[in-house]
Amino acid sequence: MDWLIHSIEWILGGLLHWVHSVIEALGYWGIVLLMAIESANIPLPSEMILPYAGYLVQQGEMNIHLASLAGAVGCVVGSLPSYWLGAWGGEAFIKKYGKWILIDEDDLADARRWTARFGDWAFFICRMLPILRTFISVPAGVLGANIWTFTIFTFIGSLIWSYLLVYVGIVFGDNLTEFKHLWHKFDVAIAVLLVIGGGAYLWKHVAKKWMKSSA
Repeated sequence: MDWLIHSIEWILGGLLHWVHSVIEALGYWGIVLLMAIESANIPLPSEMILPYAGYLVQQGEMNIHLASLAGAVGCVVGSLPSYWLGAWGGEAFIKKYGKWILIDEDDLADARRWTARFGDWAFFICRMLPILRTFISVPAGVLGANIWTFTIFTFIGSLIWSYLLVYVGIVFGDNLTEFKHLWHKFDVAIAVLLVIGGGAYLWKHVAKKWMKSSA
């Protein structure tokens, strides 16, 4: 078990180092870039990006409003290509190529249920939910959501999410001494949760379909 934990720590540490390096090198534009990647159906959790921006806010190197705004802008930038991909390809695209972007008909059905229940507000709500916020854009395009409504709700929901995660980083920075001895254990816990969640998502979208096709 120790080797697994050390491997996870090594992988997570490398990814976090890269995220921090991008933000330090590009500033607010680095946040825009990283959050755009996260919103373009690429599993780069915003939980790894924005708290570090919050830490830099606490250190006086960034502004909380600009950091949060950069996060929201990045979400919109990354979401629009995914939206247009869904609008262009439609449901047939999901059936044929969805497995390559880890989106399937079940995800589309979930999106339909969300929009049936909440209307366009579903896109606002989903932007503040882990995992769902990353993959809602393609189904929104497939379902023909109004592009302006989708963009506005994506921006507002992402702005709230960004403020929340930036604030988490500020709190951590304010209490660096008190949290430092706990951070290693917290880091491992987050890593394990990410691996479990990512593994479950991959099982749902890849392994089960591979087993069906080979049966």
